[in-house]
Amino acid sequence: MRGRRALKLAAVSALALALAGCVVISPFGSRGNALHETTVQGQGDTKILWLPISGFISDAPAQRALGLVQQPSTLATVSRALDKAAEDEDIGAVVLRINSPGGTVAAADEIHARIARYRRDSGVPVIASFGGVAASGGYYVATAADTIIAQPTSITGSIGVIIPGVNASELLDKLGVDNASYVSGKHKDIMSPLRKPTPEEQAIVQNVIDSLFARFVAVVEAGRPNLDRAHFDEITDGRILAADDAQRLGLVDEIGHIDDVLALARDRAGVESARVIRYYQGRSAPNSILSEAATAGGLSLRAAGLPVDLSFDSQATLQPLYLWQPATAR
Repeated sequence: MRGRRALKLAAVSALALALAGCVVISPFGSRGNALHETTVQGQGDTKILWLPISGFISDAPAQRALGLVQQPSTLATVSRALDKAAEDEDIGAVVLRINSPGGTVAAADEIHARIARYRRDSGVPVIASFGGVAASGGYYVATAADTIIAQPTSITGSIGVIIPGVNASELLDKLGVDNASYVSGKHKDIMSPLRKPTPEEQAIVQNVIDSLFARFVAVVEAGRPNLDRAHFDEITDGRILAADDAQRLGLVDEIGHIDDVLALARDRAGVESARVIRYYQGRSAPNSILSEAATAGGLSLRAAGLPVDLSFDSQATLQPLYLWQPATAR
């Protein structure tokens, strides 16, 4: 009996930890979804908002625990935080702590627009601080900031677009399986893995990729006017870059650690001391700048926000992504 009771207690404790900071969808309604504020460092009247943007950038909430747990999307998280910050006259600077390999084109573009609007309407300086990875859509979001600071070990770049896909038509032929799809038009099943694409379809898809890539390049050019134009082809060929190379090419302004970022934030806010705050939902507040528990900091691809295998992710399959390495092994 004691063993069973201990097992039940452990299960309840694990579930409580899993639900911390999440929205619980249940027949009895949800509680604790309001956005709260907590100070994680420093003191003073002026506030510096530390806003994490981590993991796969998306406008779709993550479903967990058989659909009973719903974590807000990156877009919803950032939008709510900026809306709350816009109502607070004590906010002197915002730091976007980006640790993301990117995500969907639509979500990255909308988050970029929300950040740019906040900067324009509030006049509050926004600083992008890179963690381990701030690539592709993660970098796209950062270009809306006034200043970009990378850690010495940050990986960034990967400016480009990808639509992940596979084609299994030859394998199906070997297995004696026929494609029995019915379509309303000849391109309705474009990018189907059940048959080979035609040259016309390849051109159609490539045209979409080229259009979205042109949008990415335009956003980078607008946000980073001091890019090294002599190496522009190198900057935009999809390669990843180390922090020092990114600074040399004009993709980032400075290289430094968190203390350097906060010192710059205080300087831009025009104060010598400030409180670093974070927003959260639920009952448990984050107790440090880098705490992941109970935060409203976006979705997570593993703890560090590194790219993982998205081959069977419904958010990533057959749609355009600003994403670095979507097929990395788990």
